[in-house]
Amino acid sequence: MTSARSHEESGPLRRTGRAIGHALHMPFTGTAKGIRKATHAHGAGESGLGKLIELHAVNGAGDVMITIALASTVFFSVPTDEARGRVALYLAVTMAPFTLLAPVIGPLLDRLPHGRRAAMAGAMLARAVLALTMSGAVATGGLELYPAALGVLVCSKAYGVVRSAVVPRLLPPRFSLVKANSRVTLAGLLATGIAAPIGAGLQTIGPGWPLYGACVIFIGGTVLAFTLPHKVDSSKGERKAQLVPPHGVAAPAPGTKGNGKKGSRFGRGKERNGEKRPGLRSVGPSVLNGLQANAAHRALSGFLIFFLAFLLREHPLAGQSAAVSLGIAGVAAGVGNASGTAVGSWLRARGPEVIVVSMLALALGVAVLAALFFSTVMVAALSATAGFTLALSKLSLDAMIQRDVPEEVRTSAFARSETVLQMAWVVGGGIGIVLPLNGVLGMSVAAGILALGAATSVRGLLGAARRGSPHPRVA
Repeated sequence: MTSARSHEESGPLRRTGRAIGHALHMPFTGTAKGIRKATHAHGAGESGLGKLIELHAVNGAGDVMITIALASTVFFSVPTDEARGRVALYLAVTMAPFTLLAPVIGPLLDRLPHGRRAAMAGAMLARAVLALTMSGAVATGGLELYPAALGVLVCSKAYGVVRSAVVPRLLPPRFSLVKANSRVTLAGLLATGIAAPIGAGLQTIGPGWPLYGACVIFIGGTVLAFTLPHKVDSSKGERKAQLVPPHGVAAPAPGTKGNGKKGSRFGRGKERNGEKRPGLRSVGPSVLNGLQANAAHRALSGFLIFFLAFLLREHPLAGQSAAVSLGIAGVAAGVGNASGTAVGSWLRARGPEVIVVSMLALALGVAVLAALFFSTVMVAALSATAGFTLALSKLSLDAMIQRDVPEEVRTSAFARSETVLQMAWVVGGGIGIVLPLNGVLGMSVAAGILALGAATSVRGLLGAARRGSPHPRVA
């Protein structure tokens, strides 16, 4: 009797326990299933693009943790004048060597066509180790922090280059590269937005805690990188691309061989028999001019990050504290970038050249207005516009590379174009550091950066748009 009664009582208890357990883990499993459903939609799961989207989200979360730790040490923990010196030192010790290393990244990764998963995993693991290394130095701000920060920067950019090169290999059927890249980028932005407050909370515990969090995240990314499909490591049919044709070698026109006769595009047959490999100029002006326009957007991004960080800390916006002023600019830029990426995820552009020109014109117009009518509203408007136009312009450049660059050199083209854009960001950031803290002057320089980009690219882009592309568009 006692045994039967105990069994009757234990049945409801077990059911209650299972119900409580299900209720507790349901938010986590439900969220995980929802994320997996979103990242694997429209064939992205079958092609492997979904896993790359998730990997890039992990990358964004880890990077923002390191950014929070470094910003708190280099920027927020000291007076403004000392902070400018520290950030200048940071640029000198990390960015300057990076400008020398960046041109090497693309060619080096070209030599790893069968090891792209390992390259991304290595970039993740290296940042995990470096984050752990920096956790001891971040509290003191010692010089040993800067070499480790340089290593993190190089690994982050190397991951970005490989990721850009991998995307074409993972496109689902009837999926454009602009849409694929927008999904990957949007996942990184969303992960950054989620991880940022977590990192800020860890920062309140201690200066090293965001770096511990970054270490854990990057270890997870290391494992996730090896779950990408094996076709990521395939280099079948690929060749290296040059940014410019070799000296003394004329770029063949699209649709002709090197001897001027009609044949396969970019003279593929002769190139296999010993001719020089094709350069990006050999695919027409759109890619090169689009790259020049995007370099202006990227330089503007680097400039605004550093210039506004110091300007708004020393001279807050009218009626606002320094922290609120920085928050307004940062949130506006983030919302603008996310909006541009979201627009790109459904925009089916027939003329990416026109989009690039439109984005340059929009950003330049807002920068001029910000210089003429410097105010809280105009700073927020320029930050949001810069983020929006940068996102759409980059997605349009991706579309032009997909359309005009043959598949056999496309991955190399992505590597080299990304390297150029990162170097442009460094140049813009350097200008922002050395410029006097005057709002009108800063907005005028921002307009000048965009005007220079427009002068070097708009005419070529509009001419290419009028002529139309000789290559079929991949929808």
